[in-house]
Formats: sequence, C-alpha cells, structure tokens
Amino acid sequence: METRTERSGLTLAAIVDTAVQMAATDGLESLTIGEVAKRLGLSKSGVFSRVGSREALQCAVVDEYDRRFLQDVFMPAMREPRGLPRLNAIMRLWLARARDVELRIGCLYCAGAFEYDDRPGPVRDRLLDGVLRWRAALKRTVIQAIDAGHLRADLDAEQLVYEMDALFTGLMRDARFLQDPRAADRAWTAWQRLLQASVPSAPPATSPSRPR
Repeated sequence: METRTERSGLTLAAIVDTAVQMAATDGLESLTIGEVAKRLGLSKSGVFSRVGSREALQCAVVDEYDRRFLQDVFMPAMREPRGLPRLNAIMRLWLARARDVELRIGCLYCAGAFEYDDRPGPVRDRLLDGVLRWRAALKRTVIQAIDAGHLRADLDAEQLVYEMDALFTGLMRDARFLQDPRAADRAWTAWQRLLQASVPSAPPATSPSRPR
C-alpha cells in the first residue's frame, strides 16, 4: 500500500509532467495553477499545496525540462571517449531529441529565450542558467577534442559552440515554423560541414554516425 508521502510524490510528479507539456506547447506564461489542476482533476489548493506559487511551478518546469534534456543528451554522450567521439555523440543525440521530442512539442529553451528575453525574475534566471550551463558543457567538450588533436589547435571553441547552438535553433525554426520536413537532415549536413572545417588537415579515423 502506498504511503501518503509516496502518493504526494506521485502527484507532484504528475503536476510537473503536465506543466512541462503545457509549457513546451504554449509557453511558460501559459501555466496557471487552475489549468494544471483542471487537467489533472485536482483542486487548485491541492496543486498549490504541492508546488506553491505559479512562479514556483514555472521554475519547477524549467528544472524538470533541464533534467530530461541532460538525461537524453548529455549523460549518454559522457559514456563515449573524450574528444571527437563524445562531441559527435552530443550532436547526434541533440539532433535526435530535437527530431523525436522538440519538433513535436517545442523546445522550452528556444521559446523561453524569446518569451523571457526582457522579463527579469527567477524564471528568466532559471532559463539563463540552463542555457549557460549547456554552453559551458559544450565548450569543455570542444576543448577536450582540441587537446586530443581531433580538432584544429587554433580552433575558436566559443565560435564552434555558437555555431552548434545556432544550428539547433535554425533546425527548430525551419521544422516548426517553415514546416520543412528536411530540416533535421539539413541540420546533420550542416554539422558535418562544421566538422570538416574544424578538423586538422589529417584528421583521425573518427566519422560521425547519423542520428537514429
């Protein structure tokens, strides 16, 4: 038999899961305690007692989205050897998640960057922290690939990270707004070109595998 604490934990998980889906589809500003309660068949006070304010719910959604993103992309890639194999794995998994998740419901970080670009507060701070931590992780991986000799010694790591992030953002716009069915394939081709311009003249025998 479930204890009260276990039931409460399950309910909180359901609240956050529902709110993540709402935010990814309609934006973080669409979240309200009342609408989440309605979708789950709970009372507003029941939702409020578990998550607190609307702003606290929005922050919890950002945290959960970040956890899922890292679980799908970063953690599996860390099992690959340092250098180009790990960098390739990150991009392959990132584009695969975009194709399988974000293209259907939207990317919280892409949408949130515009939704909260001029709206200070805890939610914007959470979004900004997530984006900056991801950029920092990408930069570390690029630097490791440079140190391993897989990428050019004179490569600007921050520039490559910018281009990787821009590639993903372009994919999201073309796939969702322009509804280009070839957007994911174009993104992968763009990544291969980025690599070709970034490896030494005699690159090691490491070739990227296409997202599956």
